[in-house]
Amino acid sequence: MKSYSIQEINDVLKGVISGNTSQNITAAEQLEVASDSEISFIGNKKYEKLWATSKACVAVVNEDISIKPGENRAFIKVKNADLAMSQILELFAPPLPEFFVDIHPNAVVDKTASIGLGTKIGAGSYIGPNVKIGENSTIYPNVTILDESTIGKNTVIWSGTVVRERCHIGNACIIHPNATIGADGFGFRPCPEKGLVKIPQIGNVVIGNNVEIGANSCIDRGKFSSTVLGDGCKIDNLVQIGHNSKLGRFCIMAGNSGLAGSVTLGNGVIIGGSASIKDHTTIGDGAVIGAGSGVTCDIPAGKTMLGYPAVEARDALKQWALLKRLVNDSKK
Repeated sequence: MKSYSIQEINDVLKGVISGNTSQNITAAEQLEVASDSEISFIGNKKYEKLWATSKACVAVVNEDISIKPGENRAFIKVKNADLAMSQILELFAPPLPEFFVDIHPNAVVDKTASIGLGTKIGAGSYIGPNVKIGENSTIYPNVTILDESTIGKNTVIWSGTVVRERCHIGNACIIHPNATIGADGFGFRPCPEKGLVKIPQIGNVVIGNNVEIGANSCIDRGKFSSTVLGDGCKIDNLVQIGHNSKLGRFCIMAGNSGLAGSVTLGNGVIIGGSASIKDHTTIGDGAVIGAGSGVTCDIPAGKTMLGYPAVEARDALKQWALLKRLVNDSKK
């Protein structure tokens, strides 16, 4: 079991210790369930009230904390408790699944594939013709990477993922289990003789560096050219990204959200959970789309939108307040 003194943890965080504890710290846990040998954190003043009943011996806190740690307990004061906690979680993280050989004998790697030095490929994985995988990447068991796709350096692809032909994934990406990269876009047209005719989807998917894609998310290939995810994008579980959509750098899409085809997101756009974006719309840099919202038209840069159909957040809140007032008045 890993164990650290408060000083050893602070050597990593480089914060300021308030109070003192002789207790060795064996794990990180949330305030309500932490034991007396565990460290927790207070990232917002509204959670300060939980400290009195918590058993945690140490908490990482923001510099403006307004309470005292108490007897044989301590705070580590930092500029941003949330970011500091990420460093602590790295200290206590258990090891990842082990590879005893770099390429498992039950993996199928085509003779024309190029595998970088230090890359590991798990049992049951299939690496197709002319695939290129960079150095020090990890392909867990039962991953499929089809013809002429490329994977960069230091990328991790978890079990069950399918990367279809001619798709490209950059460096230092993480693809979580059962994601699908490069499935056909949803393209059909009515035909009097044949019913619904499938439109061939002959493009691909291009994913930048430092991108993370959640479990069971789907990124469709372009109809003509590429569906594109810029560097640093973070995609949650169960997200749908339609064909020929283009995401700028550092976009965030929360769980169950979706982009229809040919949506364009600027840099730093945030899409809340279960939000849906109509096809051929553009959302400007830094815009925020609230959870459950439905975007039906272009959104300028920097706007925060709520509701269905989505309107500016302050207008949506006024509408909801007025509707509530009308309903309450009707009951009198």
